Amino acid sequence: ANVPFEWQQYGTGVYEIWDKDDEGRRRRYKLAVYKADDVWAFMRYDINAQQMSERQLVTVLTGAIVIFALFSWLFGWWLSRRVMEPVTDLARRVQVMGRSGKAEPLAPHFANDEVGALAAAFDEYARKLTALVERDREFNADVSHELRTPLAVIGTTTELLLNADNLTDKVRERLKRIERASRQSTELTNALLLLSRSERSAPVDGETTEVAQIVEQVIDVYRAHLGKKPVEVKMAVERAVEVVAPASVVAVALGNLIGNAFKYTQAGEVVVTVGAGKVTVEDTGPGIKPEDTERLFGRGVRGEGAGGKGAGLGLAIVRRLCELYDWRVTLAPRPQGGAVATLDFRLRV
Repeated sequence: ANVPFEWQQYGTGVYEIWDKDDEGRRRRYKLAVYKADDVWAFMRYDINAQQMSERQLVTVLTGAIVIFALFSWLFGWWLSRRVMEPVTDLARRVQVMGRSGKAEPLAPHFANDEVGALAAAFDEYARKLTALVERDREFNADVSHELRTPLAVIGTTTELLLNADNLTDKVRERLKRIERASRQSTELTNALLLLSRSERSAPVDGETTEVAQIVEQVIDVYRAHLGKKPVEVKMAVERAVEVVAPASVVAVALGNLIGNAFKYTQAGEVVVTVGAGKVTVEDTGPGIKPEDTERLFGRGVRGEGAGGKGAGLGLAIVRRLCELYDWRVTLAPRPQGGAVATLDFRLRV
């Protein structure tokens, strides 16, 4: 037989070769070779059609996988939107309710399913919370009345006593202190009630408060806390500062800062500076650690070296007032010793 010379070089086995077909085109073949002592056998098999079929099959399978993946993604996206739409709607309604402050029923907007049960639970929680807030408001109104009445009596009685002509200077000074303390207690009561309601009390006509005047009053009220301690109190007004807030609120915030400086300073000086939209209170007391500057604003936290009794609520009240009026209060150690408290009004000047 006319066997090509190249085929004769192969031993028994199966090989993949390139060869020309009857029309002279190069094609890929499988060549099976069997060699024995008395016979050699060769068989050539055209695999081009098979490979083409395999390539077509791979192309079809790849396309099918891509289409199936795309369909699965679209179906999953649609299904997730369909499933999550009630949850998204519930979250949106809760956010709107939180911004408006009105507890509108949620359950009627949803089907009787898991999301509906969650909406009903929100409604129940909102109902209880609303009832609690209403009870607190009623209690605050009662407390306001009960506190203001005796304070008004004290203030009126003190004013009448001060009008007497036969008072000694010492008695008159003590009565003035009682009057200032009564006024301060009234302002503190108003500020605490404002905090409990968490509502701004600044009138719509834009009531403003002269900060320097409040500082003078606060220093005058708290000066008695210094007693006989060798502490010099200085006040400097670099620039006039007015804030849109009730005088009682400003007095409570500054009173806590200045009162703390008077309480902690055993000797040296307390310098109160008004200017550039803020008030700074510097003292020569024991100072504070840098890591404690935020901790001291917590409820019930008192600084080191605090003498006497106290609940540790003063700075916490100041922080709450600042949050309510968009002010900023900070504490920092004083480089020369002592501490620096800053009440910044510039966001509301």
